[in-house]
Amino acid sequence: QVQLQESGPGLVKPPQTPSPTCTVSGGSITTGDYYRTWIRQPPGKGLEWIGYIYCRGNTYYNPPLKSSTSISRDTSKNQFILQLSSVTPEDAAVYCCTKYEKDYGSNWYIKYWGQGAQIAVSS
Repeated sequence: QVQLQESGPGLVKPPQTPSPTCTVSGGSITTGDYYRTWIRQPPGKGLEWIGYIYCRGNTYYNPPLKSSTSISRDTSKNQFILQLSSVTPEDAAVYCCTKYEKDYGSNWYIKYWGQGAQIAVSS
């Protein structure tokens, strides 16, 4: 059973550059056909899609966040990393990683969610 576990620094100060991680257990991130995405939810707001990394290493970002985020992977640790640059209080949120897989109809869907890691930003 695949499990995703996020971890993050908890509380940061502007303009620090936190890098929450998503550790995968139950399967290697070097195999299979998938998209790995990062999503966040600020307090009292809806979900915001940050971006993804495809199994072949391609990345794509939500345009408003493209200049301030970067997604990568560390195969030695079976992890995905979200790099945030120069955080502001607006970046405070619960950060969550997901894994998309294909169903039998070759449609992509979110098969796994992590529980999320909260990042608070002091003003």
